[in-house]
Amino acid sequence: MRAFYFFCALAGGALFFLQFLLGLFGHGDGHDVDGHVDAHAGGDVGHETSMLTGILTLRAMVAGLTVFGLTGLITLTSTMHVGLGLLISIGAAFVSMMIVAALMRSMSSLYSEGTVRVENAVGRPGTVYLGIPARGNGVGKVTLTLQNRTVEYQAVTAGEALPIGTRINVTKVIGADTVEVVGAMKQEKVA
Repeated sequence: MRAFYFFCALAGGALFFLQFLLGLFGHGDGHDVDGHVDAHAGGDVGHETSMLTGILTLRAMVAGLTVFGLTGLITLTSTMHVGLGLLISIGAAFVSMMIVAALMRSMSSLYSEGTVRVENAVGRPGTVYLGIPARGNGVGKVTLTLQNRTVEYQAVTAGEALPIGTRINVTKVIGADTVEVVGAMKQEKVA
């Protein structure tokens, strides 16, 4: 039994170390089985993870194997019955798998897509970066803060011309990189 526990601890530890090294070099992401992935027509992708597939990831199984082997070796050094030591080792492995699964789930909730969506620009204030001709007779450019980023879009206006530095508000999205704007109520210039 000692050789079996030792093999489990050694194999689990080696796989854990390999995962650690791969993670250091950027190759450790996305290799676990995460359950079901839904893709929708709008381009959104959702991840659904059942409790079982959350526990049965490669990382969780490696942790479980390592803890199983180490706990088994520890129980063999005591005066405990071999069967009880096996049950304790299995329990410790299951608990470690649950902990790793919970940690991985909490870390995956930190994920952020990062795509700036132009639809979110409507109603946002900004500044004219390149003068905008009057009544849709040409295109200028505006900068605005959108989703914690400074972005630049082509812009048109239905009103009077808007010179460089004019404060604006986005009223409509015209295209993937073009918005319609109006001058803000308070026409101030930006240095």
